[in-house]
Amino acid sequence: MDQLVSVKVGGTDRRARIPERLQKRDQERQEELERRKEAKQSKEVTEEKSDFFTSTFSKEKADIEELLVGGGEAEPGSLAGRLEDISARILQLQKFLNDSMVFLPQYELRQAQAALQKLHSDLAEKRGELLPKKKFAFRSRNVGANNTNKETPEPRKGGEQASRPIDLTAASVTASPGNSDDVSALCGFSNVVSQVLIKRADEINQRDVLLTHLSSCTVKLFGAPSTLHIKHVRDSTILCGPVSSSVFIDHCSGCTFAFPCQQLRTHNTTDSRAYLHVTSRAIVEDCSGVRFAPFTWSYPGLEEDFQVSGLDRERNNWTQVDDFNWLSSDAPSPNWSVIPEEERKTIWV
Repeated sequence: MDQLVSVKVGGTDRRARIPERLQKRDQERQEELERRKEAKQSKEVTEEKSDFFTSTFSKEKADIEELLVGGGEAEPGSLAGRLEDISARILQLQKFLNDSMVFLPQYELRQAQAALQKLHSDLAEKRGELLPKKKFAFRSRNVGANNTNKETPEPRKGGEQASRPIDLTAASVTASPGNSDDVSALCGFSNVVSQVLIKRADEINQRDVLLTHLSSCTVKLFGAPSTLHIKHVRDSTILCGPVSSSVFIDHCSGCTFAFPCQQLRTHNTTDSRAYLHVTSRAIVEDCSGVRFAPFTWSYPGLEEDFQVSGLDRERNNWTQVDDFNWLSSDAPSPNWSVIPEEERKTIWV
């Protein structure tokens, strides 16, 4: 319906009709102006947040780097205390990045992730330089023994478990008893064949975990480690609680992995499956036959471990995988794929 309005013509008010289509066009114009205004304000807020992130992240990163090279003010006390302080600051910086991911451009996000990865590597190198090497010990043990948790497997019938080959160099990588300065050291398992290996939260929480040279093993890590390194592992199942920062997989084959993390980087790995909860994006390089599905492993205390890790429980980008060997945007990478829903593992033993 047309609308009557007063129009002044030659000094006299007259009533004229404005067609409905003109009213509608004017209303749409006003709405478009409002949308543009809101978009501009939103962009300004995002840029403001991004600028704040960049300046804050860069300053904290520089402070941590200064501590790593031996300068600046360090926490008084033991060397282990100083390294713990650096590790805690890196984790806080990681949490700051996790909280800021929503508004960060992809380029800036990847730059920050690379910077955090370098800080973790530099910290691990510093530990190796400063802590006396004799304070690390490799000791053989039956990891599943005296374990009353229901996750511990029952011995197989007919002595099958005992008949499996055992590498006599099987070792749990731990700090030696009585060496209190070792609390920041890497922990994990090395050189083990056909065993069930378990570590709990009091052993791995907010520590760097290394799993290397394992074959036909099942590893269960209950807790929230800082980082997880998996190297030279074949035909094994690796289950881990929420990892605060990154998981690094290198030279693995025929494996099944399950873990939440902030970032996953997979190199030189073939014919493996990853049940993944990742809050950024996964990366594969020089890989083939790697398949992904959402994280489905569960255990008592998982929710508490998510809180310790600082990961966002609601954000899972498990399908967002970047293949550094596949640059085409017109076709999917042949090196990784999604596990069909009917083939996904939902029951873990």
